[in-house]
Amino acid sequence: MGSLSGLATLVGLTLLLASGQCDVNCNGHPGQAGISGRDGRPGVKGQKGEPAQGSGPVDSILEQGLKGETGSPGPQGVMGPKGYRGEVGSPGPSGLAGSPGPLGRRIGDGQQSTEQGQSAFSVVRTDVSYPAYSKKVTFQQDLFNVNGDFNMALGIFTCRVAGIYYFSFHSTSKVSMCLGIVSPTHERISFCDYNRNVDQVLSGGVVLELTVRQQVWLESFKENQRDTVRNDVQPKQIIFNGFLLY
Repeated sequence: MGSLSGLATLVGLTLLLASGQCDVNCNGHPGQAGISGRDGRPGVKGQKGEPAQGSGPVDSILEQGLKGETGSPGPQGVMGPKGYRGEVGSPGPSGLAGSPGPLGRRIGDGQQSTEQGQSAFSVVRTDVSYPAYSKKVTFQQDLFNVNGDFNMALGIFTCRVAGIYYFSFHSTSKVSMCLGIVSPTHERISFCDYNRNVDQVLSGGVVLELTVRQQVWLESFKENQRDTVRNDVQPKQIIFNGFLLY
């Protein structure tokens, strides 16, 4: 049994050697291509190259890739035209109401003003001398004079509350007299009475529109009176009134 096994092994080895020594004249079939082998492991990364140098021509593509030094800033350009104003957006939602503030502190009761918007005067000349021509008539007694708007010594009313005013006067005497209501911004309003030694009343009135600090006064002037009337000392009286209409 052992001799047969050895013989079989020998025969197989002989056939293997004979097939390996076959030349081009052998009639055997070509074998199939083997499976591709696996890729090898990646190689080691090479070292970084030296920067480009030299005086020769430089590749334009390479030159664009190199960063040069920062140049100085250029001049400021001309301001462009103003842009169009955008449309107004839709209103946003209302916010939440804030919390109530603290209660106020009472510091006392005020008083209603009785002077604002009021102006009036009524003054009397009791001097028996004849009022000088082209002079402001002065007065010695005030019957009513709100805030002292009328100056007794100068005979001038100064407007404190702008508005429409009414001015009037009344005089009693036994001699001829001419009086006029005068304001720098209005033409003089003149009135005359030529008397013959009897008691007579001269009256006049006018409505004027005044602004603050404008002035009004009563003035005596010469018209057709006799020259002797300036020396008259008989009793005479002049009342001058003025008040704000609205």
